[in-house]
Amino acid sequence: MTREEVLEKVTEVIQDVFDDDTIVVTDETVASDVKGWDSLMHITLIGTIEDEFDIRFALKDVVEMKNVGHMIDLILSQVN
Repeated sequence: MTREEVLEKVTEVIQDVFDDDTIVVTDETVASDVKGWDSLMHITLIGTIEDEFDIRFALKDVVEMKNVGHMIDLILSQVN
């Protein structure tokens, strides 16, 4: 998978989890950029991303995740 394909899929997941098709996602997107992205929704999002890509994040990686770009890097490290 390319980075662009992962970003597209992550964008779809985020739009679905937050039920908002207008959310624009970039590598720099952080939780505070998305209305309703709190700690509970973060857990939901991480679980959905893991299911979508058939991967598992280490707890340390989830805690250290700074933005969507970092998430994409972690996804790519497991799917490629």
